[in-house]
Amino acid sequence: MVTPPLDVRTLLDRQLLLKRSGMSAEDAVAHLLGLQSQTPTSPYPGLWTRLDGFDFAELGRLLTERRAVRLALMRSTVHLVTSADALRLRHWIGPMLERSFLGSQWAKGLAGTGRAELEEYARALLREKPRTPAELRDGFAARFPEADPASLVNALRSWMPLAQLPPRGVWGAGGAPEYGLLEDWLGEPFTPPDPRDLVRRYLAAYGPAGPADMQKWCGLTGLKAVFAGMDLRTHTAQDGRVLHDLPDAVLTDPSVPVPARFVADFDNALLSHADRSRILPEAHRTRVMTVNGIVRGTILVDGFVAGTWRFDRAKGSAAVAVTHFTVLSAADRDALTGEGLRLLAAADPGAAHDVTFTAG
Repeated sequence: MVTPPLDVRTLLDRQLLLKRSGMSAEDAVAHLLGLQSQTPTSPYPGLWTRLDGFDFAELGRLLTERRAVRLALMRSTVHLVTSADALRLRHWIGPMLERSFLGSQWAKGLAGTGRAELEEYARALLREKPRTPAELRDGFAARFPEADPASLVNALRSWMPLAQLPPRGVWGAGGAPEYGLLEDWLGEPFTPPDPRDLVRRYLAAYGPAGPADMQKWCGLTGLKAVFAGMDLRTHTAQDGRVLHDLPDAVLTDPSVPVPARFVADFDNALLSHADRSRILPEAHRTRVMTVNGIVRGTILVDGFVAGTWRFDRAKGSAAVAVTHFTVLSAADRDALTGEGLRLLAAADPGAAHDVTFTAG
């Protein structure tokens, strides 16, 4: 059927950004098929803005109790996913990670080092104890003197399922990443997924969408054939694109009010479609997505990106600093101020709080 341009409310609704959900953090991470965690703390405001009463300590417990884990997955970037999804998705994403490494600057640094030998040696090192990248580089330099140690670490990240272990990723904790073997850390074997199940879950969180959108989300090719073999509802948008959806899915009422929201940096709500303008106006793209790969935290006004935000911290104080690209109404400022103060109360409860606005 022919539909008007998809209203942003449908995406916001499925992303839990239209109305805060009462689901647990673990269930939300599963629903979203993970949250990008290139910056270790990004999932915390990412979940706070989506969940009613989210406590930052809840996510830290998921990591330390091994119910969630951080590792390289979609688009070769670090994601936080449930442990069950880590064992599904890492198996599925593996070929893309390998191709991505072969096309990277690091591939030239292997100097003939055999993959089997590297993996065997790395496995022995990691079963002794978790290792930081620096420790792995030192071990590789001694064992493979002709190769570039940094290239070997990057190869290992793509070839072997490695988890970044806590306290890395726990709110308030610092330190360098430490790698461990994913299966050893979780104590469970890999579970090859049914790609059709992953399509259904992607559509539940990001649909309506097409194979090109899902490819942008995960980095894999060959999804068109998977979509074609499924019983999916289709829409033809006014620009001619065919979009797919779950058979029983509904589009959100375009008259539903849209709240102001703070969206985390590197959030998949912005990154997981071929046409990112469905939430990020093209005029603002370069101010959000920088040439060096940074994706800034954003504010949503009427459902669209209208500026960026960041935490500003000093001794005894914490602020949310908003840079807005459009003129904000008094009501928008009030809504964002309220949201920002609540975010600071969750993130920095012992500090003095402020929300600042700068036109950009």
